[in-house]
Amino acid sequence: MNQSQPHKPHIMALYSYKTSNPAFSRDVWKGYSSSSNKMTVNGIILKSFFCLFLVAITAWFTQTLQIKGYNLNSIMYLGLVGSIFFSLLTAFIHRLAAILVPLYSLSLGLFLGSISIYTESKFQGMPIQAIGVTITTFFAMLFLYKSKIVKVTERFRSVLIVAIAIIMTIYAISWLLNTFNIELPFSSIDSNSSYLSIAFNTLAAGVAAFTLLLDFDFIERKKNHVPRYMEWVATWGLLVTLVWVYVEALRIMKKIAIN
Repeated sequence: MNQSQPHKPHIMALYSYKTSNPAFSRDVWKGYSSSSNKMTVNGIILKSFFCLFLVAITAWFTQTLQIKGYNLNSIMYLGLVGSIFFSLLTAFIHRLAAILVPLYSLSLGLFLGSISIYTESKFQGMPIQAIGVTITTFFAMLFLYKSKIVKVTERFRSVLIVAIAIIMTIYAISWLLNTFNIELPFSSIDSNSSYLSIAFNTLAAGVAAFTLLLDFDFIERKKNHVPRYMEWVATWGLLVTLVWVYVEALRIMKKIAIN
């Protein structure tokens, strides 16, 4: 009898696992189980710290550019376009992730640095508070996951994925309506400072936080089963979620301060 046969259900489960994060989709990880050089959690941690360092460097550099007279909006859009571009490449060209993810991190630093500088000019100390909230959220979710207080079940996963899809759809519709100056009751739910808007961003922040649980769970299932270069893809996925948490925290704080 083939000794590997008992492991087949486990391997099949790895490739049928679902998550909301595009970095951890089925196609990203498909076909990597036979590699001898495996992904590890420690590798993801080290790469995550390195990428966060790159984000911090370019965020600091953004402030230097502003002091020298460069337009902050131009820097912000350059960082936004760059981060989206390198994200798309990372999603489809996994073997180049070791190059693309650091470039994504550098672009992300320009974008986050710009919005943080703008927010700091209006609300002193708020970006640092949002960073603190993001770090606290990360470790709180990691504790909930490791302690099994919150278990990532199939129902939990399905509900969260639906919630993410609804929130992103609302964001997209709101952005399109505001772009074309179309006024509808819900067209500015994510951009005004009403209590309804604050409630919406609070809900979005909660969903973003719980998305970290999906990321942790998926990494746990994939470790030692995919090539080591996929650590960069996993790092990218975590960064995507952490940026979402940070942006939502910043938006909530800003709207509360305005009120």
